[in-house]
Amino acid sequence: MKLEIPGRPFGGYVFDCDGTLADTMPLHYRAWKRMLAERGAGFSEELFYSFGGRPTETIIDLLRDEHGIAIDDPVHAAATKEGYFLELIDEVKPVDAVLEVARLWYGKKPLAVASGGSRRNVERTLDALGIRSLFDAVVCVEDYARPKPWPDAFLEAARRLQVAATECLVFEDSPLGLKAAAAAGMACVFVHRS
Repeated sequence: MKLEIPGRPFGGYVFDCDGTLADTMPLHYRAWKRMLAERGAGFSEELFYSFGGRPTETIIDLLRDEHGIAIDDPVHAAATKEGYFLELIDEVKPVDAVLEVARLWYGKKPLAVASGGSRRNVERTLDALGIRSLFDAVVCVEDYARPKPWPDAFLEAARRLQVAATECLVFEDSPLGLKAAAAAGMACVFVHRS
């Protein structure tokens, strides 16, 4: 994978986690499929990837309200899906091209993770890859009010890094994340799904 990185240095670097630093999307998809199969529903890969960047609870609401999937206890369904994901966490692999950028700037510029995932999942993912110590800040869904495409996650990361939003470069793999970075006034590198 070749990343198209702007030529100028930035004051801080902000990385999405799932699908950007970590190749977790296939694991999340398996967890979603298992949870939904137990409820008698299928889940296409195309639909799954269309939800990229959204928190689990939001996806459950969309599945129920827009796709007619009967989910009688959304809180339990979300917890079940997340549990299934964590059962697979030891299979996670890094997205090497993105991780190379983080390692390049580690100790030279402030680095953050800004994710739509829960703190438990994000920290377990970073720990499974052995990279949590690279980051000065880890911003998760519990840390801000509005999910992507709103800029809240990225603005909170910039605040914690003490770097102006316009001086941050974001690495992101979802269309919602790209919109969020633009709304935050940040330059962005799109990480293509391989």
